[in-house]
Amino acid sequence: MKTLLATLLIAGMALTSASAQTPSASPTSPLLGSWALDVEGSEIPAAARPKGVTITYSDAGEGKWRSNVDIVGGDGRKISAAGTYPLNGTAAPSQGYANVDTVAASVPAPSVMVMAFYKEGMPRNTRTYTVAADGKTMTETIVWLNLNGKPEITTNRFKRVK
Repeated sequence: MKTLLATLLIAGMALTSASAQTPSASPTSPLLGSWALDVEGSEIPAAARPKGVTITYSDAGEGKWRSNVDIVGGDGRKISAAGTYPLNGTAAPSQGYANVDTVAASVPAPSVMVMAFYKEGMPRNTRTYTVAADGKTMTETIVWLNLNGKPEITTNRFKRVK
């Protein structure tokens, strides 16, 4: 449960932190706004599932985005993370989560964001966020190594809150 919650928190922090716009990351990007995890539809095992995850992306000005992530764990514990990161693939410091100290984010298309999370120079996971054509749902695809060192891919869905 801790691993899955940590993975969600890392994702949220990455999302929570988006900066420097690229041409495809315009203020009209469908990524901007608030997103809530579809908890029941999540691939996270029921015993490890959080009660809720909300990610909000906003324009921070000067070509930067800000992300805020709020998580309510299965045990009711609340975790919040926030940050501002470039969206041009440049690594930037990350704050607020013990297992991540650096994030690199890129927006290769208006509805797609790719984020890589690192701790002390070591990769933690890579996440791709894709907004559906109707703008109502966002899919998070996480590529990570499990506790046995084997690669896994996990998919979560988020619904637009606003």
